[in-house]
Amino acid sequence: MNHCLSVSLLLIASLLAGCAAQPGPELRPYTAEETRQLAMEGLNRRGLSFDEYQQKKAELTVRPQKQFGFDRQGEMNAERNVTLHGRPS
Repeated sequence: MNHCLSVSLLLIASLLAGCAAQPGPELRPYTAEETRQLAMEGLNRRGLSFDEYQQKKAELTVRPQKQFGFDRQGEMNAERNVTLHGRPS
């Protein structure tokens, strides 16, 4: 009887301890700024020479230019006949 009581108390205590534990960190993708910061921290930890460090740092700090323009996939000629489900439009 005493053995069953101690086992059940142990199970209840472990169950309550598991429920009271903090949840893990939120899983989300890194932002571009966080990714750049992690890359800079990794660069600082490497044992690079000054010239190599400056070259890698310059590569990391360059901001990519956004491409503006049309991809020509959404354009449509107004003079072109388009048939939708068997009827002209």
